[in-house]
Amino acid sequence: MSSTLIKELKQEVNKRRTFAIIAHPDAGKTTLTEKLLLFGGAIRLAGSVKARKANRHATSDWMEIEKQRGISVTSSVMQFDYAGHRVNILDTPGHQDFSEDTYRTLTAADSAVMLIDVAKGVEVQTIKLFQVCRQRGIPIFTFINKLDREGKNPFELMEELEQVLGIRSVPMNWPIGMGHDLCGVYDRMKSQVELFQGDDHSKIVVKKVADYNDPAIREMAGDHLTDQLVEDLELLDVAGDPFDLDKVLAGELTPIFFGSAVNNFGVQTFLDNFLQLAPKPSARNSTQGIIDPLENEKFSGYVFKIQANMNPAHRDRIAFLRICSGKFERGMSVKHVRNGKDIKLSQPQQFLAQDRDIVDVAYPGDIIGLFDPGIFRIGDSLSQTADLVYNELPTFSPEIFSKVSIKNALKYKQFQKGIDQLTEEGTIQVFTTTSGFDELILGVVGQLQFEVFEYRMRAEYGVETMMQRMPYQFARWITGDKIDPAKFRINTTLVKDKKGNFVVLFENEYAMRTAMEKFPDYQFLETAP
Repeated sequence: MSSTLIKELKQEVNKRRTFAIIAHPDAGKTTLTEKLLLFGGAIRLAGSVKARKANRHATSDWMEIEKQRGISVTSSVMQFDYAGHRVNILDTPGHQDFSEDTYRTLTAADSAVMLIDVAKGVEVQTIKLFQVCRQRGIPIFTFINKLDREGKNPFELMEELEQVLGIRSVPMNWPIGMGHDLCGVYDRMKSQVELFQGDDHSKIVVKKVADYNDPAIREMAGDHLTDQLVEDLELLDVAGDPFDLDKVLAGELTPIFFGSAVNNFGVQTFLDNFLQLAPKPSARNSTQGIIDPLENEKFSGYVFKIQANMNPAHRDRIAFLRICSGKFERGMSVKHVRNGKDIKLSQPQQFLAQDRDIVDVAYPGDIIGLFDPGIFRIGDSLSQTADLVYNELPTFSPEIFSKVSIKNALKYKQFQKGIDQLTEEGTIQVFTTTSGFDELILGVVGQLQFEVFEYRMRAEYGVETMMQRMPYQFARWITGDKIDPAKFRINTTLVKDKKGNFVVLFENEYAMRTAMEKFPDYQFLETAP
């Protein structure tokens, strides 16, 4: 091993923080992302999600359908430098219909920022995303947003985190007031206050204090808010969980930060603390065991997302690669492990939503975009070591199903190309019937995915599709000897996925339970084997 390269790798890996932001729709995720980018100097003007008529769209929203609806439906990757760190943000779709794309993106993150609306608390989509993070054991940092509005008591929110999500929390700062009375936040770790000043709260001042009993706070915040702050923090000091970095990194304790992203309030405090506490790029499991980025100088990585037509003018297709080990250099040749061929990585790109730059060098933790002429699939491993394959990314069980066909049979070739590409991107899952007619059935996590499918088939492939909704609600991959389609006819149907695995579609939970009891020799799996 080259000691010079290992030293360089350690230095670069220690600088990197790669994380995903997870939230329920409308919690303010896009706003927080943009404010983080502003602090990193990556953008000069934060787009307003509400200002659609003014044609200013959020930096991470680039697809036309996203602009029309004001939601994020794809995962963007954004990179910037801040305070000696190289920050990679994986911006995930908040809309529940796109949770499968979000789940996959979380495999490329080393930690997650969970965004919670102070008025709404823990919401449904937050629970789903949290569970995926918990399964992967990644650290979770919580930002409680919209402090400039009236919301739940901070202690109530802490209790919700424990009761609903099953995770203990430790507030790193504490609000001084809320809504119209919001005066600032007190930083418990650094003994300083971050205060709003001016009638329109346009100015933020950070002031060092001795502790939360410092008379300077009373002078700035008044008696009522100061008394409340002192009472709350005395209770926290006695009854709250102490900060424990080991528990944080194990995903057992979440640090909480309070703020208001739209007002830039508490965001810099969060970013400064997060970069100090969040883990550097972590090791990944592979066929060769654990691959530690600090100990492996050979380049390797895996594709976790494929996105077509990020630039409609060029009809391009980009494979997003998480670098796991070694130093990436533009033009290098690596082994595409699945097909056993050497490929040259000549036009790697890094992103700020639609804007992209050719990247010459990248390190573990970085996400790069590779031009894809149609050779990549989600989960593909690239490596300088021929037989290194990273653990396969999970395929999640769809919940809504439709038969799909084309209006114009002469466009079958374009239809098949669109189906193949959108399947490889993970936009949809495709199943074929086993009845001999080979009908195509699409499976998705939410209805909006069908709308995106129809939109993209029409816009990118010139194909009008017809969708026929099916009554099924559950999909289970089935394994066992002598699987007989005749056994699955009442309230069920047997289909095959794109890899030829048998999958049973069930109309309801009762039908699924009945089948499991009736055929104990079969295994019914929620994710593909």
